Amino acid sequence: MASIFESCWQYLITNFSDFQLACLGSFFLHESVFFLSGLPFVWIERAGWLSKYKIQAKNNTPAAQDKCIVRLLIYHFGVNLPVMIFSYPVFKYMGMRSSLPLPSWNIILTQIIFYFILEDFIFYWGHRILHTKWLYKHVHSVHHEYATPFGLTSEYAHPAEILFLGFATIVGPAITGPHLITLWLWMVLRVLETVEAHCGYHFPWSLSNFIPLYGGADFHDYHHRLLYTKSGNYSSTFTYMDRIFGSDVGYRKLKALKNSGFEDSYEQKQQ
Repeated sequence: MASIFESCWQYLITNFSDFQLACLGSFFLHESVFFLSGLPFVWIERAGWLSKYKIQAKNNTPAAQDKCIVRLLIYHFGVNLPVMIFSYPVFKYMGMRSSLPLPSWNIILTQIIFYFILEDFIFYWGHRILHTKWLYKHVHSVHHEYATPFGLTSEYAHPAEILFLGFATIVGPAITGPHLITLWLWMVLRVLETVEAHCGYHFPWSLSNFIPLYGGADFHDYHHRLLYTKSGNYSSTFTYMDRIFGSDVGYRKLKALKNSGFEDSYEQKQQ
């Protein structure tokens, strides 16, 4: 299996340059994973399927969903792709490579765990800053146009926010100079996580049911449906930062009341 994988990787590095793989290859991979994982939630919501797992009763209109998709394509080609191109020299300078041999799974796993920890810390504070009055009004409110999120809204944001919070995602790889395969795996995991967090559905198989301190859709959906001054739940992937700094108190109170029949009245007071 390993030899087959290395043969496939050899084909890539033989037929494409480092720049092509790191920039265009990363962009293609991102777009493929993002839209293939996010678009099904658009169709599920429109068709009304799996409604018993939907967190909010409200649905987005097809027009609102289409607007999101069009804006995303503009942002991805106008912001994300140029960032990948212009950040390439930095990654190369820090030691990123695509050549064989491939790194061991121990190295890959260690680096990705480090990326998650660092990203959670930086994202929490960056996200919390975006919820200050001026920045929310002029920047972060774009992302909160969708009080009922669906998978693709995870990357629907003001260009300034894309650059600001995107720093949390790329700073780990930038300072460690990983192998490109590690960078790609990190990208895939981060995209799948944020799409799931915004999907609007809490399934029995959701990772938050099995992994301690994993946020998931239920945790982040609460953040979207309340006023920006009262929402809390600023964390990215794991929720320990909110727990440490007490910014998930409202959410935990709601969870405690969930089985007592007071959930709806509690949310209305918070809005």
